[in-house]
Amino acid sequence: MSSQKFPLLARSPRETLIDRELSWLAFNERVLELAEDEGVPLLERCRFLAIFSSNLDDFYMIRVATLKRKLESGVTQKNTAGYTPSQLMTEISQKTQELIARQTKCFHERLMPQLQSQGISLIQWNDLNESEKNYVNQIFQEKIYPVLTPLAVDPSHPFPYISGLSLNLAVVLSPKDQPEDAEPLFARVKVPSNLPRFVETTSNTTRRFIPLEEVIVANLGDLFPGMELKNYFTFRLTRNADLEIEEEESEDLLASMEQELLRRKFGPPVRLEIDQDIEGELLTTLMEELGVKEEDVSRYQEPLDLTGLNRIADLDFPHLKYPVFRNQVPRDLRDIDPDSTDAFFEAIKRHEILLHHPYESFNSSVVRFLESAATDPHVLAIKQTLYRTSGDSPIVQALIEAAEAGKQVLAVIEIRARFDEQANVRWARKLEDAGVHVVYGLVGFKTHAKLSLVVREEPTGIRRYVHMGTGNYNPKTARMYEDFGILSADPVLGDDVNKLFNQLSGFAPQTAFSRLLVAPRTLRPQLLEKIEREISNYQEGRPAHIRMKLNSIMDEEFIEALYRASQTGVKIELVVRGICAIRAGIPGLSENITVRSVLGRFLEHSRIFHFANNGDDELWIGSADLMHRNLDRRVEAMVRITQPDHKRMLMRALDHYSSPNSPAWEMREDGGWHHSVLGAQGEPLTDFHAQVIDWYRSRL
Repeated sequence: MSSQKFPLLARSPRETLIDRELSWLAFNERVLELAEDEGVPLLERCRFLAIFSSNLDDFYMIRVATLKRKLESGVTQKNTAGYTPSQLMTEISQKTQELIARQTKCFHERLMPQLQSQGISLIQWNDLNESEKNYVNQIFQEKIYPVLTPLAVDPSHPFPYISGLSLNLAVVLSPKDQPEDAEPLFARVKVPSNLPRFVETTSNTTRRFIPLEEVIVANLGDLFPGMELKNYFTFRLTRNADLEIEEEESEDLLASMEQELLRRKFGPPVRLEIDQDIEGELLTTLMEELGVKEEDVSRYQEPLDLTGLNRIADLDFPHLKYPVFRNQVPRDLRDIDPDSTDAFFEAIKRHEILLHHPYESFNSSVVRFLESAATDPHVLAIKQTLYRTSGDSPIVQALIEAAEAGKQVLAVIEIRARFDEQANVRWARKLEDAGVHVVYGLVGFKTHAKLSLVVREEPTGIRRYVHMGTGNYNPKTARMYEDFGILSADPVLGDDVNKLFNQLSGFAPQTAFSRLLVAPRTLRPQLLEKIEREISNYQEGRPAHIRMKLNSIMDEEFIEALYRASQTGVKIELVVRGICAIRAGIPGLSENITVRSVLGRFLEHSRIFHFANNGDDELWIGSADLMHRNLDRRVEAMVRITQPDHKRMLMRALDHYSSPNSPAWEMREDGGWHHSVLGAQGEPLTDFHAQVIDWYRSRL
């Protein structure tokens, strides 16, 4: 980072920037606070604890793995936030251990007793009565035992490969006819990940569950007949899961990705989770065999791997969950013939439709848009980007159906979408087999833009219909992720999106757009220009205000620009769900910046940009966060919202996020977060998402 380029950030990096990894841990801490929050329904708290655990897995697989590579390469240079890799690893390890301690306390001291009081018990083997033991043993013999593979470790059996995130039993044994002081033997048993994490017993009065590994331990005699069990412990290994593909050197990107996915399984270890009571000698053996150091070891009170709490959160106890929520068909699509594709496209042609998921149905809008296009005889072509989608995606099926019907279909599939690579490779193969033109975007850039284009022949000529949004084309996550989108027949936007697809599938680097901002060429400079315009407007006494809702903000150039705007006097309101490198409320630097974070029932995923623009409010929605990868290494698209009623809807949403009557986390001057759950008079604030649900119900 050049101090000449970013003087405000360079004056004291640790005071002006929050490190990316530490900010991410702060985000996951907010997730943990939801699991700790007594005001959240009990089974939802179990789910938040599972999400916290899953998030931490991802963090180690990618972020800590990357940091460890720097350490192993001898990198000592400070990052933009003022940390060397060694200093940052120390901070991460300390913070992670604090979070793990809170996670353990939350599970054992809060959730387990409260679950038990509601008739849901998580128990150990010794807590089972005889009837339950007989039932569970029968389950073991019929369903568990056949899939277990005990692996001995001795001169003829080398230490087995331990796959990433697998739960394992380290078993210490000795032959029953050997003397007491005989050298013990070691074996490993993998706990099957394709079986339920918690096994339900047959208790009639309550729902009782026992961890799967305890069932296996109770029956180890069947796995090792003639052996005496000396001891056992559970352990779990996390491996580096980052992928590295040199696209310029790859002749077949799809084949290269398939090979890289195979290599991912054998990534180097980055974390060893173990039972806190493990014996020193056994731990030493595990560390030596797995190649991990003391600082890579995380000690837990069993059970390990609390991602399995989703099994408990899914139980049918409605009074322990958020109230049932049913989304609604968007207003402009309610009164049209459900069997008429003509009527559906006519509704879009009448005027642009703003969509807000999950409050408004994704299936009755976006999925129907593509399914209508697939079956409509007047549709000539469909073009679609796919970053993440569901395993049984109706959108992919619609594209296949359209291709089989003779329509021209283009699918831009991002096979490098992290942790969805395998699924996207499979979809790419399936679409190709159906005759869909499958491309992978631009070399060196991930395609993250959310775009659909339908070309339709009508009596007045060719008309293009567009869907653009802030979220993925995934009907399942659309029920849990908050996102905005538009359905439009605007010729200007249709021409823009058509040009962008031509960029993705062909050669059109100098394309100009009217309603779109597109990364990596125009998004960064034009957003920066808009910030500068607000500064100028404020200086000249005209209305000036900046509001942004994002998943993450960590780009130094934008943080510098927002600090300058704040110093000028421009009010800046940021709503950031995840990583936030900017600091709010620093005197002389960011006292005009507020940062809030909203977490809860739905995952806040939309990106909205609002500039006061001298009273002519300018609003944009799209796929991009203010991060290097979004602005410089991805194809992103943002669309300007032009209809006055849609602009009012988005401004109302931003008002709601910033309202003191909405519970949220607020950033303090020191970069920490305060969870605001009480109003000005000390009254409890209504759950944020419940407020929005009630508002949409009032519009029925």
